[in-house]
Amino acid sequence: MTKKTFIGLAVLAIALSYTACKPKDASTAVSGDAAVKAYVPPGKYDEFYNFVSGGFSGQMSVYGLPSGRLFRVIPVFSVDPEKGYGYSEESKPMLNTSNGFIPWDDLHHTELSQTNGEIDGRWVFGNANNTPRVARIDLKTFRTAEIIELPNSAGNHSSPFITENTEYVVAGTRFSVPMGDNSDVAIDTYKKNFKGTVSFISVGKAGEMDIAFQLMLPGVNFDLSHAGKGPSHGWFFFSCYNTEQANTLLEVNASQRDKDFIMAVNWKKAEEYLKAGKGVKKQVKYVHNIWDEATHSAKSELRTEVTVLDPAVLKDICYFIPCPKSPHGCDVDPTGEYIVGSGKLAALIPVFSFTKMQKAIADKAFEGDFEGIPVIKYEAALHGEVQKPGLGPLHTEFDGKGNAYTTFFVSSEIVKWNIKDLKVLDRAPTFYSVGHLCIPGGDSKKPSPKYVIAYNKITKDRYLPTGPELAQSAQIYDISGDKMQLILDFPTIGEPHYAQAAPAELISKNSTKIYKIEENKNPFVAKGEKETKVVREGNKIHVYMTSIRSHFSPDNIEGVKLGDEVYFHVTNLEQDWDVPHGFAVKGANNAELLIMPGETQTLKWVPEKVGVYPMYCTDFCSALHQEMQGYIRVSPAGSNVPLTFSLGKLPAPEVAAPPTK
Repeated sequence: MTKKTFIGLAVLAIALSYTACKPKDASTAVSGDAAVKAYVPPGKYDEFYNFVSGGFSGQMSVYGLPSGRLFRVIPVFSVDPEKGYGYSEESKPMLNTSNGFIPWDDLHHTELSQTNGEIDGRWVFGNANNTPRVARIDLKTFRTAEIIELPNSAGNHSSPFITENTEYVVAGTRFSVPMGDNSDVAIDTYKKNFKGTVSFISVGKAGEMDIAFQLMLPGVNFDLSHAGKGPSHGWFFFSCYNTEQANTLLEVNASQRDKDFIMAVNWKKAEEYLKAGKGVKKQVKYVHNIWDEATHSAKSELRTEVTVLDPAVLKDICYFIPCPKSPHGCDVDPTGEYIVGSGKLAALIPVFSFTKMQKAIADKAFEGDFEGIPVIKYEAALHGEVQKPGLGPLHTEFDGKGNAYTTFFVSSEIVKWNIKDLKVLDRAPTFYSVGHLCIPGGDSKKPSPKYVIAYNKITKDRYLPTGPELAQSAQIYDISGDKMQLILDFPTIGEPHYAQAAPAELISKNSTKIYKIEENKNPFVAKGEKETKVVREGNKIHVYMTSIRSHFSPDNIEGVKLGDEVYFHVTNLEQDWDVPHGFAVKGANNAELLIMPGETQTLKWVPEKVGVYPMYCTDFCSALHQEMQGYIRVSPAGSNVPLTFSLGKLPAPEVAAPPTK
């Protein structure tokens, strides 16, 4: 036997041995160079940030592409004990609503800010579906900077979608309900009394949000939306379903007609009517919450009025375009000419032309109206149909090279097709039941056509079992060539509903590293250990505390009594990147604080028992992290123990008794 033959047989034996030992349900590794395409070596950075909605978690998660590595979970609409969000006194106001403090919500969609139709890396927006709100996250800090509540809204799934210069964020109601003073009506009076709305939220240069106006609309369900761009700038397009206006067993009763609608909104015309005083002021209650970077704290404001426009009266604001049944996605290509509707119950994909739609409006090519809003003839606005693309089309994004990529929930695949000739070019299976997808910049004028990411509803056999529920899932495909190539599966926090991605260099170059201690304007800041103190105000005790590697100041406190409320105002004196400190006190029914360098955060504690309680740093900060602790003494109510505090006071040395004679 030659040496070459021996080596070949040895390799074959090893391969057979591996195959024999492999679990029978494990899938074979993806072939070719897939692993290389998804591999990011240690110490190297990913090409893109991927901002993924957390669905029922109420949070937003940030992954790297193509590695699929989880970098951060951004708390938005739900409390987060890891970061103290919703637990610190400074952050609690961020979760205020007109219904009070809401510790959980449902974040379905993310949307990156744009300038001239291109992602600009300033902000990412998220929506709260359950208690209708829209949030703006600052990408310098990866923190929620602002949340505005939406009045006259019941369910906020259809948001937060933006215009090409982020002039507006829009939000449509998922559910129509009775509105106004006479809201106590029988449910079966749906067609008579139920209404939907679309809110146009203006965005200022610094990001500040305000409800500019709302449109009062027929009682249907609004799903997804995208703004026009280029020639269609000034328009917005929404998918609508339940035009049957059913109020029970919608899976049957909202599937009676062949078509629902795409709603086209001329928001430039709406602005004209608004300026002309055609809006009606409505008395409502909603809350606006803003995070102040100077004070490291949030404040809430209750607002009481919105302006409403009625498109049934102001006829040239809204138009309906028939669309195959139960459309979900409503997507506009990079040129701004083509609008893609995805009817979940259709076996085709309709593509509408903005130019044809404009001509149809000019020619009054209508087939009647729906509750006072003109309905454009289907063929008059249609560019064409993609025939037999798959089953259950949901969401489409674009590569900027004339191609579209659509997810198919029922047939579990992504299908690539050409926008102009409507021919299917490629299809790739997903695992399994894909909902949304993402191409970096895929809804902008300038996509980055390197990857498409599928966000799947079901994983089944893709990961190790974890009880009745398996890991949530995403998959990355290389689309740089003519054919899609699956290069990576990666688990996500639940539920990865919708996502957007941006080039890493666009965002990382502006990242905040520290908060300058001299710029800290929190009213309870201690900018050095000489400023630390403990102050009693009635039954409230304010502890002005500092943290630095590796001690708190003060670290011994006495004179607290049962019935007192203790506020630990902790300032992190570090001025070095990536050195947060945590803080917790034993016996507190509150989560820890997490305090960034130069920041002040407050933990409220109401002691319930007499005793001595340890307090300590919860975030590993140095070799002496374990030693970073202190004590607080709680005495009975009415005790005469004075309020004292100290740092570094050592016990007196023990003195030996004199020898006996």
